[in-house]
Amino acid sequence: MLETDLGRHARRFLARIPGKHFVQIEHKIIELAQNPFPSDCKKLHGFPHYRVDTGEYRIVYKVVGTILDIPLIGKRNDDDVYRRLKRLER
Repeated sequence: MLETDLGRHARRFLARIPGKHFVQIEHKIIELAQNPFPSDCKKLHGFPHYRVDTGEYRIVYKVVGTILDIPLIGKRNDDDVYRRLKRLER
């Protein structure tokens, strides 16, 4: 099982969402820590990150050694997640 590292933006996002959605995302993060490359994950072009959807949310992550690094979580049908990822990678 991988150690999980939530980035500042991901923590801030989780603090603002309703409890039901928080639990849904929390379960997906636990699953990712056990299997970081499930069949529904997709590699992001131009980034070392992957994305996975859970409900109406998208989790952007990468695996660095034994750490599951999650810099961003955002709305699923919102391209803002990718714009924020580009700004973080600068």
